[in-house]
Amino acid sequence: MSPRDRLVAVAVPAPFADALTYVVPDSMPTPPAGARVAVEVARRRTVGVVVAHVDEAPRGVDLKPVLAQIDQQPLVPPELLRFLRELSSYYLAPLGEVLRAALPPMGREDAQRVIGVVPERERRAAGRVSQRVRLTGAPMPPTRSASAVVLHAHLVAHGEARLAEVARALPGARAAAAKLVALGVAELVSREDEARPSFDDRVARDAPPPLTPPQARAVDALTRALDAREGSTHLVFGVTGSGKTEVYLRAIAHALEQQRGALVLVPEIALTPQLVARYRARFGDDVSVLHSGLSDRDRQAMWRRLRRGDVRAAIGARSALFAPVPELGVVIVDEEHEGSFKQEEGVRYHARDMAILRAHRAGAVCVLGSATPSVESFELTRTGRALLHELPGRAVSSAMLPTVQIVDVRATRPMPDGHPRISSVLHKALAATIARGEQAIVFLNRRGFAPSVVCEACGEIASCGACSVALTFHRRRGALVCHYCDHLEPMRARCHKCGGPSLAQQGIGTERLEEALTAALPEARIARLDRDTGGGARSEKILARLRRGEVDVLVGTQMVAKGHDVPTVTLVGVVDADGGLSMPDFRAGERTFQLLVQVAGRAGRGSAPGTVILQTRTPEHPAIALAASQDVARFVASERALRAELRYPPFSRLAMVRLDAIEEADARDAASSLARELATSGPVRAGAVSVLGPAAAPLARLRGRYRFQLLLKAAARPALRDALLSLGPARRALTRKVRLVVDVDPVSML
Repeated sequence: MSPRDRLVAVAVPAPFADALTYVVPDSMPTPPAGARVAVEVARRRTVGVVVAHVDEAPRGVDLKPVLAQIDQQPLVPPELLRFLRELSSYYLAPLGEVLRAALPPMGREDAQRVIGVVPERERRAAGRVSQRVRLTGAPMPPTRSASAVVLHAHLVAHGEARLAEVARALPGARAAAAKLVALGVAELVSREDEARPSFDDRVARDAPPPLTPPQARAVDALTRALDAREGSTHLVFGVTGSGKTEVYLRAIAHALEQQRGALVLVPEIALTPQLVARYRARFGDDVSVLHSGLSDRDRQAMWRRLRRGDVRAAIGARSALFAPVPELGVVIVDEEHEGSFKQEEGVRYHARDMAILRAHRAGAVCVLGSATPSVESFELTRTGRALLHELPGRAVSSAMLPTVQIVDVRATRPMPDGHPRISSVLHKALAATIARGEQAIVFLNRRGFAPSVVCEACGEIASCGACSVALTFHRRRGALVCHYCDHLEPMRARCHKCGGPSLAQQGIGTERLEEALTAALPEARIARLDRDTGGGARSEKILARLRRGEVDVLVGTQMVAKGHDVPTVTLVGVVDADGGLSMPDFRAGERTFQLLVQVAGRAGRGSAPGTVILQTRTPEHPAIALAASQDVARFVASERALRAELRYPPFSRLAMVRLDAIEEADARDAASSLARELATSGPVRAGAVSVLGPAAAPLARLRGRYRFQLLLKAAARPALRDALLSLGPARRALTRKVRLVVDVDPVSML
């Protein structure tokens, strides 16, 4: 047997740049690439994934043996494994960490094979094991036990059965099972329950509606691309309500007809239930749902169903990018502009960008869709790397884009007897909407009751002790909360600095807005949707009430701004339209524009006309003015010119190097050391890469650690990569006191 058959490269969940080589014992078959194995790393047992077979052992290294083979067949299919290796290389992330992020938790049976390998937390999270009874194939001898005869007949008709289930239906089933086992015609086995995720409700099947001419052109282009079976990228740019989802459904249907798979990514878990309902109405229940809100057992079951090919369509949030969809044919990225597609912890991948990569490598079609596409995606169409398909009007002919009114709060009276942040214009519009029996959404992208609490005597702001941010007062909880580290403390009676008793609650959050509107509109049914009231099933319950007409006014944060199609919502109010413009981020204007256009698009999606009221202090800002006219093309042209002048993406490539430590001096010194190391690297000396910093991060302290960062900017990706790789020795020289993170293509600049 050749050495190649006995040596394997295993990616382990540890910060190693490369996979480690292990030898397969003679008593064990060689595990295939993509299978999990138990190995030892630094005297600790862990689970890794075989990524390749190795020809030669590294010189001067005593190889450790593979301890156990967990999968007889590859858990990770070859297409997905190749993609994950490329993702690892692109983001300079250890392959083992990438695989850990991609794979579902280990099930109980697998854990039992390698006791002590997986953390106790994962063993507790694994699926439940049930006792089952099944026939051995031996003939049934005569018996006086009527229940044994009945159970035997049931097993002949239905096959293996859970003992607990038959015991509930058949009195004496446990004794009957014992009798069948004693007769040798049945046996008891223990097996982890396959929690086949099912849907509690039934969804009526729909019929595809007639396509508008722009929809038909987009669908025709996508089906032709699918027929070509070559990787390609398409941007579907359609106004809110233009029927982008119907275009996605037609593309998926064509892929399924070709016996190929489909993957749909959405930015928010809250959007998943209603989107899944649309897909079930078209394709039935053969849809797999993947997102972080699922239990570990359901994630395992979903993964197995896809891996076996039981279903060919997967829908989910960011992490669904890693779904083992068989014979991938089409990848949909809905609301592609959303920043939530960027993973900000662990492996910092961007699901939109990697969806394009995975589709191209699999010979699949990638469809990006949005009413407000990102500047980067528009640039793909300008340079010929993506095809643009426009849907300029709403799919329902009677549904027109809403009328938008800008209210300059500096020159407008506030709501009578209400909070000064709510204008009389918005108050009157809400009252009129409710009187007509219609519904409204009021948007404010700020949680809590008051964003800050200030001492009127000395001006001290109640701040988080671990983060450089003000604490937000949540009235219903009676507490001050940090929205970054979740620190919570009771509301203070006196200023902790001067002892003064006068503490002013400044600003307005969704909790305070809900209270003010409830007082101003006593007959209205008002609900709130934000992270404090919604999440998972709770979000869907609130949205279901809105769709049933049980809510007159829905108050909320970004959770109310996207994906909701309620024909009776005719008014959208935005309380603080320019709230995000002050963020220290070159994308602040783009994010504000996108959010305003998206939330405005919730109005007037039925036959009744829609109205949007934007309250702002800066009505002249392009992000506000162009959002009011919903002129995406002009905004993108303006933003593109600014980015080109400043050489920001898409006209450059960025990487953020962040360092943090408990002691400020440790983080500052490490950042300065890395900056000096970068200055000597070839790409920086040649002028191919510029380095900004080191400087304290805008959030200078987060979760008790001081943060410094360097921003690397390059015209081309290779030079940026070379500069980052040159940091290898300096990174290894860092002490345990300092943590370092490399964020390629950063989205958050904070």
